[in-house]
Amino acid sequence: MTCETCRLYLTAPRHVAEAAYEWACSAFEDEGYAVVIQEIDEDEQIFETSVYPLEDAEATASSFQEWIDRNAAGADLRTEIFRDVDWVSRSLEGLKPVHSKRITVHGRHDRAAVKPGQIGVEIEAGQAFGTGHHGTTTGCLIMLQEILRAEQPRSVLDLGTGSAVLAIAAAKLSPVAVLATDIDAVAIEVARHNVRLNGVQNRVRCQTATGFDHVDIRENAPFDLIVANILAGPLKQLALQMTRYIRPGGSILLSGILDEQRQSVIAAYSGQSFRHIRTVHREGWSTLHLKR
Repeated sequence: MTCETCRLYLTAPRHVAEAAYEWACSAFEDEGYAVVIQEIDEDEQIFETSVYPLEDAEATASSFQEWIDRNAAGADLRTEIFRDVDWVSRSLEGLKPVHSKRITVHGRHDRAAVKPGQIGVEIEAGQAFGTGHHGTTTGCLIMLQEILRAEQPRSVLDLGTGSAVLAIAAAKLSPVAVLATDIDAVAIEVARHNVRLNGVQNRVRCQTATGFDHVDIRENAPFDLIVANILAGPLKQLALQMTRYIRPGGSILLSGILDEQRQSVIAAYSGQSFRHIRTVHREGWSTLHLKR
């Protein structure tokens, strides 16, 4: 299968498409393939999960089909081949604006969707996670607005920033200094572009970093608020380090946690003297607010 750009996609009920999306993100993250999920039919709750292989599309299709055979028997894997198309723009065109309290996350094609009184966050996701459509991101947006309003933090660390949607939202909602980091250098380039696009480069700095291992993190700690929308396993491993980088009385906002993983993450942080304040549940995912 040879082509300049190839899209492999599955159209299915929401729970199947979301399961496929999570699998594809994990299966193809090392290859740097773009993975997109978008709503096709709001009334019927039909979604589409797409993978854009950069190379070896046949092997990618085989892996995707094996997952379908095991988890969604009867569903069809489809292929679209096209040339000279900006696939990032193409995928984002299908994403509807996400409204979360005062924040509207949108693509450039939906700038008019920002209503009076709302704050728009324009995102071009590229190869970075975070368009606001995933349950982890929407949960973080809800909780972030509540914490900023109630606690008025002055310094924020967005650990695993992806597209920088949360860092940008924080900077637009409140006069905070935000340090946004990600292990993926490609994600950081996307994040920097989005920060400039939203005009908050004077308050948001983006750096490539593994966990807390960066001089900017050390020099700016302790933070009033740390946001980490990653995965439950890495979050539990970071519990001890969180104590070193959050100020006494500060808040941490954690997501990327399946509902069934929630208690184990809370237990890991309780062991480091964090106390659970609140959980927001969205689409099978938990977003946690904890304080120390």
